Amino acid sequence: MTDESRGIGGTVGPPWSVDVLADLHAGVLDDARAAELWPLVNADPEARAILDALDATRADLAALADAPAPPMPAQFAARLDAALAAEAAARFPARTQPHQTQPHQTQPSAPQGAQVVDLAAARRRRNKRLGWAAGVLTAAAAAVVAVTVAIPDTSQQSGTPNVAAPAPSGPTVGSDGSGAQALIGKGLGVRDFGPLQSEDRLDACLAAAGLDPKVRPEGIRPVNVGGKAGVMVILTTGKLAQFRLVAFGADCGPGNPAVLFDKVVGEK
Repeated sequence: MTDESRGIGGTVGPPWSVDVLADLHAGVLDDARAAELWPLVNADPEARAILDALDATRADLAALADAPAPPMPAQFAARLDAALAAEAAARFPARTQPHQTQPHQTQPSAPQGAQVVDLAAARRRRNKRLGWAAGVLTAAAAAVVAVTVAIPDTSQQSGTPNVAAPAPSGPTVGSDGSGAQALIGKGLGVRDFGPLQSEDRLDACLAAAGLDPKVRPEGIRPVNVGGKAGVMVILTTGKLAQFRLVAFGADCGPGNPAVLFDKVVGEK
């Protein structure tokens, strides 16, 4: 039996495969197998050391989200400034050349044979074109109003005025959250707000569901919950390898949690 197969079936015990411990730590194993392995792993000091290292790694990755971005090295900033200045000089040479004081010159007279513009006639032609354009715009606006009145507003049927329901994106899970546990491994450290678009929208959904928005989720990713667009957050429960998965609909907000599913996975 290879190290990769130990802890999965047959003889269960050390030495443990790192892959098996990582899957157990991430909560991707089924509940029955996880319940079988946790007591054995907790009793093995070497396995506990690997799990502690995984905990530390996850904490370090989560801390990166709050770390300030390092400044650009001075040499690269100087090269970037020089490239922008060269591009500006090539495209707009007149604007980048220093202004020179030119001697006063009298306005040159029109050359022989040049056509003299009648200002009054030019103004009449301009006003005529403006009047024609205004008439076209007025007719177009009237057409838009007519079409708006003729076509019924179907957006009211979705419950959100004038806002079309977004198309579902992300992996598909069941309406009861079945299959969501398998998304934990690739969801930790991810902050993709999907149809909610911003952290402020998600905070409003968390508050509406009675959760504390100040508690930063371990992961945020869009999901397709039974054909409905949603966003799943991964929350810790205070227990090792146990997570709370909550999915919100795209229409959630203040006073409307729109929770699609709420379940706890991992060691009970």
